[in-house]
Amino acid sequence: MSADLCHLTIDELAKLLREKKVSAPEILEAHLKRVQEHDGKIGAFLHVNAEQALAQAKKAQELLDGGRGVTALTGIPVGIKDVIVMDGTPSTAASRMLEKFNGTFDATVVTKLKHAGAVPFGKLNMDEFAMGSSTENSAYKKTTNPWDTGCVPGGSSGGSAAAVAAGFAPVTIGSDTGGSIRQPAAFCGVAGLKPTYGRVSRFGVIAFASSLDQLGPFGRTVKDAAHLLQFMSGYDGMDSTSVDRPVPDYAAAHDRGVKGLRIGIPKEYFIDGMDADVEKAVRAAITELEKQGAKTVPVSLPHTKYAVATYYLVATAEASSNLARYDGVRFGYRAKDPKDLADLYIRSRGEGFGPEVKRRIMLGTFCLSAGYYDAYYRKAQQLRWLIRQDFLDAFRSCDVIASPVTPSAAFRFGEKSADPIQMYLSDIFTISCNLAGICGLSVPCGFTGKGLPVGLQVLAPHFAEELLIQTGGAYERATDWHRQFPKL
Repeated sequence: MSADLCHLTIDELAKLLREKKVSAPEILEAHLKRVQEHDGKIGAFLHVNAEQALAQAKKAQELLDGGRGVTALTGIPVGIKDVIVMDGTPSTAASRMLEKFNGTFDATVVTKLKHAGAVPFGKLNMDEFAMGSSTENSAYKKTTNPWDTGCVPGGSSGGSAAAVAAGFAPVTIGSDTGGSIRQPAAFCGVAGLKPTYGRVSRFGVIAFASSLDQLGPFGRTVKDAAHLLQFMSGYDGMDSTSVDRPVPDYAAAHDRGVKGLRIGIPKEYFIDGMDADVEKAVRAAITELEKQGAKTVPVSLPHTKYAVATYYLVATAEASSNLARYDGVRFGYRAKDPKDLADLYIRSRGEGFGPEVKRRIMLGTFCLSAGYYDAYYRKAQQLRWLIRQDFLDAFRSCDVIASPVTPSAAFRFGEKSADPIQMYLSDIFTISCNLAGICGLSVPCGFTGKGLPVGLQVLAPHFAEELLIQTGGAYERATDWHRQFPKL
C-alpha cells in the first residue's frame, strides 16, 4: 500500500483520507520511505525534516478527524525548493555561502500551506541561488533525471521536478526566474506552473532577480498544480510586489474544456534546429486541443530574438545587487583569518560562491557600471518593454499561446556546462514569459525516441492562470502521459 500511495494524485489521496482508509502520518511515512530507498540515485532532497513533518501530519489528521478546517491539501506532503526559508530547517539556496543558515521563520507560502493542513517535509536541490538550467550548479550534489539518470532534470528547480516524477512527493514548490519551473517540468514529465508576477508572495524567498522571480507549483497533474496554486496565491503585505487581486477557484477551471478557445501559435517558437521529436509531440498536442474544439491562429512575437540577451542583462544586474549583501560581514560564509577587510571580502565571496554565480555577478556588475549602464542595462529595459508589448498584441487575437517548452529534451550531464552560451540558449522559449510578467504552464505531451519526456508550454495573459489550467486540463483528460512513471 505504501508504494501505491506515492503514485496517487491529491484528489485520490484526499479521497482515501476522507474514507479513513489511510491517515496523514501514513501518507507521509510512505513518501519518507520512498525518499530513503531511492533518493540516493536521484538526489532530489538536500534536507528532510521528518520529525517536524510528522508533527504537522498529526495536526492535519486532527483536522481530518474533526471534520473542520479541511482543505484539498490537508494531510498532503509537499517538498519545498531550497530557495524558500522554512523555520528550523536549513535554507541554503544550494550554496556554500549559506551552508550554516537555519531558517528562523517560515516564508509566506510555507505559512499558507501549513494553514491549509499541508505537510512540508523537506528542502529540494537546485542550481545555486537559482542560477542555472540543469541543477549542475548546486554546491552539494547533482540531481539526476528519474527517466534517465545520465541526463539532467533541468533547472534551477531540478530537485522539485525530479521529486514529483520519482514519487517522492505528490506536489512541490519551485521558483521560476527564466523558465526554472517550466523547463524542469518538461524534462521530468510533470506539470509545472509559473504564475503571473505578483500572484504569489516572495516574502521569505532568497532573491536572485527580484523583478523576475516567482514561486509556483509542480504536480503529477495540472489539477494537482492547481490545488497547490490555490493556497499559495493571494496578497501579502510583507511583499511590496504582491498584487491585491481575488484568487479564483483554480481547480474548477480544470474541467471546463477548450471549445471555442483561441490558441496562438508563435512562428518564433518553432525554429530550425529544434529536436524533431519535441516538435512532433508538441504539434500533436496542439492537434488534440483542436479536436476538442479549440481554434489555432498564427501569432508573432517579433522581439523574441532579443529575449536571451535582454534577460541575461536584467537578471544578472539584479543578481549583482541582491547578492552584494553576502560579504562575509553581515550575511553568509566568512573566510577564516582574513588579513584585512579587502581580503575578507575577496575570499569570503570567492570561496562562498560557485562559478556560475560569480559569472553572473561579474556580468551584472559590468553592465551596471559607469559608462556601460546606458548601453546595456537601460537598453535591456527598453527591449523588455517591447517583449511585453509583443504579448499584449498577440493576446488581442488569441486567448492562450502554445509552444514547446524547450528546443530539446533533457540533455546529458556535462553536455552544455562547458559552454554557458549554449546553456543560456536552452531557455529561449521560456525567458520572455518572465520578462513580460505573464503566466505559463508546462504539461507532459509525450516522449522522444530515447524515452525522454516532452512538455507543451501554454502561456496566458497577466492573472489568467485559469486559462492555463483550463487548457492543460483539457489536454490531460484526453491523454495519459501524466499516468506514466519512471522505473527507479
